[in-house]
Amino acid sequence: MLDFYVEKGDQIWFGVAFKGETVCATSFAKSEKDTLRGLTDSVSVPLQDCPRKTEFAERVIRALKNMYDGKESSDRFVFASDHLPRYTWKILETVRKVPAGYVTSYGEVAKAAGGGPRAVGQIMARNPFAPFCPCHRVVRSDLSLGGYGGGLDMKLAFLKREVRGYNSEKEIPINGKKLKVFPVELAIRRAKEGKR
Repeated sequence: MLDFYVEKGDQIWFGVAFKGETVCATSFAKSEKDTLRGLTDSVSVPLQDCPRKTEFAERVIRALKNMYDGKESSDRFVFASDHLPRYTWKILETVRKVPAGYVTSYGEVAKAAGGGPRAVGQIMARNPFAPFCPCHRVVRSDLSLGGYGGGLDMKLAFLKREVRGYNSEKEIPINGKKLKVFPVELAIRRAKEGKR
């Protein structure tokens, strides 16, 4: 059994499933029920019957809230990866390197980590560590939004909170390859043009 804790922010519920000081899953949604469903869908073992508020859980929730508000988290957490396929973890680790203020594409992630864009999209759809693994920063190759479990309006709002004023793309080295990232403003502009 895993411990879990959920807490309501201003308008969004945030949750964490954890074991000791290891994050097993995170979730956020507009309701407590959907947040809990997100946690249970991500872990393959049952959660404790009662939520457990610990200093660690509070730190994770605080970091989730900060990231949701468009801030980078300085906290570093250990994420449970032993139950995930190696390729899934490789994709999640690659996406975790996309900084706030930038987006990348499913295809660019595939080039940097291996595999194909559709496989990356499927992994993003089942991301157990959002927003620590910022799947909202992964868009289509034409920089239109693509998909998002919380809906495209939530994805767009997330990206708008992460605007940093960057004006050029850059490359992030990953295991001898490069992950190309683009200023988030480009994806926001595409969405305003009606290209979601």
